[in-house]
Amino acid sequence: MTLSVCLIVKDEQDVIGRCLNCVCKFADEIVVVDTGSADDTVAEVKKYTDKVFFFKWCDDFSAARNFAFEKASGDLLMWLDADDVITDENCKKINGLKNNFSDYDMAVMPYAALFDGDMPTFVYNRERIFKRSKNYKFVGAVHEAVVPSGKILYSDAVIYHKKVKEGEPMRNLRILQKLIASGAKLDDRQKFYYGRELLYNKMYLEAAAVLEDFLNGNGWVVNKSEACLNLYEAYSALGNKERAISSLLRGFTFAPPSSRACCILGERFFKKGELNTAVYWYEAALKAPDDEKSGGFVNRDYCGFIPFMQLCVLYDKLGNREKAYACNEAAGKIKPYNSNYLSNVKYFEKLGIRGKIND
Repeated sequence: MTLSVCLIVKDEQDVIGRCLNCVCKFADEIVVVDTGSADDTVAEVKKYTDKVFFFKWCDDFSAARNFAFEKASGDLLMWLDADDVITDENCKKINGLKNNFSDYDMAVMPYAALFDGDMPTFVYNRERIFKRSKNYKFVGAVHEAVVPSGKILYSDAVIYHKKVKEGEPMRNLRILQKLIASGAKLDDRQKFYYGRELLYNKMYLEAAAVLEDFLNGNGWVVNKSEACLNLYEAYSALGNKERAISSLLRGFTFAPPSSRACCILGERFFKKGELNTAVYWYEAALKAPDDEKSGGFVNRDYCGFIPFMQLCVLYDKLGNREKAYACNEAAGKIKPYNSNYLSNVKYFEKLGIRGKIND
């Protein structure tokens, strides 16, 4: 099956070549839609494809994405952002998908958005490749998405979102507020992301009001669980500690505690000096059922490195230094060059503990 890779771009001359160098390794067709570049983006794109189109920007990412899909001719349609990067290994995996897609309608892939060096730390799944014959459409003016349906293939081919510049901080908020001002009613998903945009821009009271309203609606349960964490942040910033913790715990009524929620509780009890309770919550973080396939946001640091490092400190304070050492070693297997891990290694060496633990 042939694969068309579709991008919408604007002023991306610094990164578009990096992205398209990857895309050339698996795409049968490259379609690029420019939404108003004032730099040399289009000239750079034309080094890779002659399928360049222009779209008058209308504050609607879905409209632009759908326009790009309409210009593609492949059996399969894939979307990317200009600042996405794909390793050779993952390019090979995508190539392999093309020949094994006949029984599927769409493919979902991990999207890595934050990194510690080259190690992805913030990952979530996104719908990524679609059968053109199924006529899938993006929805949502911002945080656009294709509603999952049909037979879904879950791939482990990771797309790296590697920004080199910060975007316009108020852009998404401005677009959503423009929609509201026009009389449009936000659906549950848009309401969730509107609350998050308000939070990002430190409009905490407004964010709390929108997210509370979202929780009373019929939104996706994964988003409701995340919204409770967002409310924890908002109320914490407002100094309302009681409302913050009640919001955090409310998340447990929608889904099992996430690793991040467990770590937040672990830290709270650590600061109160209730060390054994803190241990309980950090141990719970290691067992939390965080699953990128759920579609939720997963910060991998909370799944392993952070709880192991905190347990190292806690067990040391509780006098169980061999267990503290074991936790530090577990953290080191995740981030062997982390300065805190290496500092702990020196600490345990001075105590003569190294070598007493069997892996």
